[in-house]
Amino acid sequence: MPKDHIDPIAALRETVAVPFERARAMPTEVYTSQAFVEAELQQIFRKDWYCVGRADALATPGDYVSCELAGQPIVVLRDQAGGLRAMSNVCLHRMSTLLHGRGNTRTIVCPYHAWTYGLDGTLRGAPAMTQNDGFCKDHYTLPQIRCEAWLGWVFVCLDPNAPPVADQLAEVAMLIDGYDMTNYSESFYEEHVWDTNWKVLAENFMESYHLPVCHAGTIGGLSRLEDMICPPGRPAFNYHTILKDDTLRIAMAHPTRNTRLTGDARRTTFLLALYPSLMITLTPGYFWYLSLHPKGPGQVHIRFGGGMSDDYADDADAQDNFIALKTLLDDVNVEDRGCTEKVYRGLCSDLATPGHLSHLERPNYDFAQYLMARIDAGRDAKGRA
Repeated sequence: MPKDHIDPIAALRETVAVPFERARAMPTEVYTSQAFVEAELQQIFRKDWYCVGRADALATPGDYVSCELAGQPIVVLRDQAGGLRAMSNVCLHRMSTLLHGRGNTRTIVCPYHAWTYGLDGTLRGAPAMTQNDGFCKDHYTLPQIRCEAWLGWVFVCLDPNAPPVADQLAEVAMLIDGYDMTNYSESFYEEHVWDTNWKVLAENFMESYHLPVCHAGTIGGLSRLEDMICPPGRPAFNYHTILKDDTLRIAMAHPTRNTRLTGDARRTTFLLALYPSLMITLTPGYFWYLSLHPKGPGQVHIRFGGGMSDDYADDADAQDNFIALKTLLDDVNVEDRGCTEKVYRGLCSDLATPGHLSHLERPNYDFAQYLMARIDAGRDAKGRA
């Protein structure tokens, strides 16, 4: 049957029904179908928590970051009272988007007609509106959106009924308690668009099976496949761990300031996939992350950031460590982009057929289970037969 006649949801349901010991990769249509993207936006991105970055990047009143979540423009900012707030990023007059990128502002000024809002979303001023008898600026406030901080991360959600982030990720907090993830400082932040499906990049992060080959020029030799541990996933996340070679000193627990970790934990890296799309590499010394959002089947918008544990902040070579880290991560990204864009080109082939998964790809299997559960839950709510 031609691929454009295959139901990607039915194909995925058949794939996830197989136990992990016999599992294959997800069907190609799950990555290439516009209909599947639309189901993801409605049943996943409109209902689950989406990460916009780190709280320390929004440290002072007026600091903001903008995003688009399942078609809804959102701005997240630090308000005058010092709280984090998310709201619609669409003017209530002629509906222009308001703030773009990241920055700092005292007020939110529409770039179209200069309607001006406070950091709480209330309308403060609207030029040349005095002759409209129905206009009252007190009636205008930008719609508020759920926003929560958890271990230094900032999340937004369009679903008023979604469980709090801290509840969903309580087990993660326990697993990484000795890392003190709240006290890692973001040193860089970038946004990119790659020509691949968002799930290809997510799955690439979730497995370290590819490290020796895809990253032969950078980090491929720092970890051994036999040291990788891939436990079964949980409903809201999956993870795996690797042991880093101590030649990468900044990946180790600080020799004097980190007394929280002992034994092999002092060189253990957690690779956390927090559903739907926050991927965190957490070492005792540094972190980096990807927050992903689909742009159709063949492109992904990426929020890419990272930095160092505050344990390293006062070291004389802290800046050198950061420069070395950023240089390494940039090189790793070049390798990952090449690999994931090749995968997407292959997925689009009529002859592409998913193969069996390695035991090191357990997180990919669990990710497929999550996707199917979310999409089926949405379909059932609409009365699926």
